Amino acid sequence: MSQRISKAACIGGGVIGGGWIARFLLNGIDVAVHDPHPDARRIVDEVLENARRAYRRMMMAPLCPEGRLTFHDTLAEAVSDADYIQESVPERLDLKHTVIAAIEAAAPRDALIGSSTSGFRPSQLQEGMAHPERLFVAHPFNPVYLVPLVEIVGSPANTEAALDRAAEIQRETGLKPVRIRNEVDAHIGDRLLEAVWREALWLVHDDVATTEEIDDVIRFGFGLRWAQMGLFETYRIAGGEAGMKHFIEQFGPALKWPWTKLMDVPEMTDALASKIGDQSDAQSGQHSIRELERIRDDNLIGILQALRANDWGAGETLREMEDRFFERAKASASATDPDYTAPMVLHETRVPGEWLDYNGHMTEFRYLQVFGDATDAFLGHIGMDDAYRSAGRSVYTVETHIRHLAETKVNTRLLVRTSVLGHDAKRIRLHHEMVDEAGQVQATAEHMLMHVDTTAGRASPMAAPLTERLSALSPGQSELEVPEHAGRPIRDIGWPDPEVT
Repeated sequence: MSQRISKAACIGGGVIGGGWIARFLLNGIDVAVHDPHPDARRIVDEVLENARRAYRRMMMAPLCPEGRLTFHDTLAEAVSDADYIQESVPERLDLKHTVIAAIEAAAPRDALIGSSTSGFRPSQLQEGMAHPERLFVAHPFNPVYLVPLVEIVGSPANTEAALDRAAEIQRETGLKPVRIRNEVDAHIGDRLLEAVWREALWLVHDDVATTEEIDDVIRFGFGLRWAQMGLFETYRIAGGEAGMKHFIEQFGPALKWPWTKLMDVPEMTDALASKIGDQSDAQSGQHSIRELERIRDDNLIGILQALRANDWGAGETLREMEDRFFERAKASASATDPDYTAPMVLHETRVPGEWLDYNGHMTEFRYLQVFGDATDAFLGHIGMDDAYRSAGRSVYTVETHIRHLAETKVNTRLLVRTSVLGHDAKRIRLHHEMVDEAGQVQATAEHMLMHVDTTAGRASPMAAPLTERLSALSPGQSELEVPEHAGRPIRDIGWPDPEVT
C-alpha cells in the first residue's frame, strides 16, 4: 500500500536539509521550510538548482510537476499541516530536544517525525516527548537528492507499524530504506566511515600519503567495488570458487596483525588540521563548492545509470523511482482533456549540455530519444500502463523517419506536438513536431507502431483501453490534415506486414 505523502515540513535547510527539500519537491511533494539562518533561502535555492540539473541528466522518465516550496518564519507554521516532518538541525542534543519538543507541540498528531542525526540514538532524541513512538532516525547520505540510502532506526518506544510506514514514505521518494535492527551510536554507515577516517588521519599524520593519494586509492580502487557490491559480497568473490568461507580461512589471521589504529587516533592539533587543510586546498581548491557538487552529481549519475542498466544495487532503486515517474506522467496525461482536433502536447524537455555534438548542436540520437519519449507519453495517454503490459501486450516501434529542420542548441526548452495520422486493429501511425519556446519547429518524426503479443512474439490486435481511447481520438484525428513536414498520407503508403514479428 502506498504511503505517498502530499506535504512535508523540513526543519533546517543546510546541506542535509536542503537535500531533503530537493528530494521531496522533485517527487511532487509540497515542502514547508523553517530555518532561521539569514542565507537559508539562497542555500536551498542553490541546492535545488543542482538537484533539478541532476534529475534532468539522470532520469529517463518525464519529471513530475514539482511540489510547492514555502518558507515560514516560525517552526509552528511550517509543521502545522504537514504529513511528515524531517528534522535536520545541527548535531547538538540540547538543540535537537528543543526543536523536537516544538515540532511535537505544533504538528498533526499522526505526522511522523524523522531526524537526520548521524550519531544520536533515537531513544536519546525521544527523551521528554509525550509521544516518543512517532519519532525515529532517518539518516540520509549526501547528496540526499541522489544517494538513495536512508538508515531507519527506531527504539523500543517505536511500533513496527510506525517504522514500516516511515520506510514506505522514504521508498515513495526513491530512497532505499535500511532498517537498523538495534539502535547504536552513529548507526551503521557512519561507524564504517569513521573507521576509514581514523586510519586516513594517521596516514596523513605519519606522512605515508597525502589527502589526494588516499582519495585516489579509494576512488580508483575498492571504492568502485563497494559502489556496486558492498563489503561482504566483494570479499566473497575474493575467496574464489570456495566463496566466503575460503576468504575467511585465508585472510582471517590478518585480523591479529598490527595494521589498524582504530581507537588510537592522532591528536587533532592545529598543525595536523592545517596540514590536512593545505593538502585538501591543493587537491580541490581550483573548484568552488558548487562546482564540486556538480562534478560529484555527474559522477554519481553515471554510476547509477550504469547500475540501472544491469538492474543492480542502487540502479534497481533508480529504476523503481523512474517507474513511478513514468506512471505519474501517464496518469497526468490520461487525466487531461486535450483538444483532439489539434496536435496533443504530452511531452516536453530541455536540452542539457551533454546532448550536444562537436558542432554545438543537439546530437542525432537525442532527437530520437525526445521523439521516443513523446511516443511513450502518447501510449501512456491511451492506456498502455504496467497492467496492460503485464498481460503480455505491448506496442513496438517498427519504423521511424526523422527530419532535422533547425540547429537545436543547449538549454532550448522543447515540447512535442503529437498527431495520430491513422490506426487500425494492430497499428498506429504517429506524427511528432519538436517545437522550441518561440514556436519554431526543430524537427519532425513519423513513427509506425505495431501492437504485439509479447508472449507469442508476433503482431496482435489491440485490446481495451487502447481500442476505446484510439476510437475517441478518431472523430478529431481521422480527418486531420497531414502536417506540412509529414511524409505521404497514410492512404498512399503501404502498411508493413502485420504478421511480422
